[in-house]
Amino acid sequence: MIKKQDYLFICALLILFLPFFLWEDLMQYYRQFNAEHGIITSFLKFSILATTGELIGLRIKTGKYYKQGFGVIPRMIVWGFLGISIKMSFVIFASGTPVLLDYLGMENSANTLQGAFNLNKLFISFCISLFLNVIFAPVMMTFHKITDVHIVSNSGTIKGFFTPIKFREIFVNLNWNVQWNFVFKKTIPLFWIPAHTITFLLPADFQVLFAAILGIALGIILAIADFT
Repeated sequence: MIKKQDYLFICALLILFLPFFLWEDLMQYYRQFNAEHGIITSFLKFSILATTGELIGLRIKTGKYYKQGFGVIPRMIVWGFLGISIKMSFVIFASGTPVLLDYLGMENSANTLQGAFNLNKLFISFCISLFLNVIFAPVMMTFHKITDVHIVSNSGTIKGFFTPIKFREIFVNLNWNVQWNFVFKKTIPLFWIPAHTITFLLPADFQVLFAAILGIALGIILAIADFT
């Protein structure tokens, strides 16, 4: 059931993002800043959008967008740095996969990826997404889950967040049934590989933005995972 808090949450999102679509100059400034400072914008986009996804996930689980100990600021910090790692992985896999495909017998993969849409471009985008999600995503998802546990175990405080993370202890005690059977085996092939195939069909300036928007979906997926 939609409540007052939902309307307020939607209004806050509109106030934050609608100006970029209403004023061309603002959108142009975003494009220029993004092109010149991709790492910074990756941090900002993921810290805001992916954390928004987690807030939506919290709403699904508890009926509220905030609860004591959730740790919004620590989660924003984590997502910001994950955003940087995702940006770097995009550069690595989008550059390296066409080279690999050419090595395997395909021709001009890099130029095809930059050109107009066709079946070859779709295939290359799929391959980039496949390698990204099989090689990089499980490590990123596991690290994210470890930081989640760390944040919650320290009551969501900023001071607690900057205490040493007990990687070994948290890693051993993760719910691997959910992590493997749902997060890895279901969301990667059924959602993330198709979604990121679309990502790599987009112009480079919008790829990380689209991926960050998908972070909203990730928050919902993580909420569902907690129920499995």
